[in-house]
Amino acid sequence: MAFDEDKIIGTSSMSFVEKPSYFGCWLNWGGENTMNPLKTKGLNSNQIKLIAIVAMTIDHVTWLLYPGCQKIWWVMLLHVIGRLTAPIMWFFIAEGFHFTRDVKKYIGRLFVFAVISHFAYNFAGGIPFIPNGFFNMTSVMWSLAWSVVLMVIFTTDRLPQWAKILLIIVICFITFPSDWSTVAAMCPVYLYLNRGDFKKQSITMLIWVVIYSAVYFIFMDKVYGIIQMGTLLSLLVLKNYNGKRGSWKGMKWFFYIYYPAHLFVIGLLRVMMGNGSIFP
Repeated sequence: MAFDEDKIIGTSSMSFVEKPSYFGCWLNWGGENTMNPLKTKGLNSNQIKLIAIVAMTIDHVTWLLYPGCQKIWWVMLLHVIGRLTAPIMWFFIAEGFHFTRDVKKYIGRLFVFAVISHFAYNFAGGIPFIPNGFFNMTSVMWSLAWSVVLMVIFTTDRLPQWAKILLIIVICFITFPSDWSTVAAMCPVYLYLNRGDFKKQSITMLIWVVIYSAVYFIFMDKVYGIIQMGTLLSLLVLKNYNGKRGSWKGMKWFFYIYYPAHLFVIGLLRVMMGNGSIFP
């Protein structure tokens, strides 16, 4: 979701990352000839990101007002709506890696964003700023930043296979404590590798969501483990992506600001409601 919107495609400043030409990689959701023109109808990236922002806000406000895994049907429905956000973020992180003109700057920007979001996310949820556990200790942005590093590792020819495997294992361990855990680091990689074939991307997302839902079901909450499967509803939105950005070029920076800002506001509301202190 937070991805480089520039539509100038070429070889990254990181010389070992080779990317296909823009003219050879038209998006093709049916998996046929990838030279077909982009869709003229459907939803552009700005519109899809706006859907994700609204869904995310609904979800986070619901957690604030109804904390814990409450088994109220309409509360659970609001959380199902919130499941739309994460996969849209994964998808556009992969798009960002394809479209960025400078992978180093893209990765650096995401890590800065991840650090800021760490304090915002933990403040909103009353989570200690210094991690003291293995689940949900920081925001999903930590995993997404590392996801782009994984894309570099997967696509470079300058690393031996054993080094790639070792780095992948290390990064999976590093990202495990974040929101959406290692899934948010690995799934975007395979979305990128299957870019242009929406059927394969859908299968990729299905596999990773099932893994996350199963872990949630077994170790955290059974009902909310099932609710995580609502993430797949995002495929109905992403299928209508027309490959275009939209007329407004500021959506990327709007999300960079909105994501931590809305979490800080939720954190302040949490404190005002008497649910914990300013310093978790």
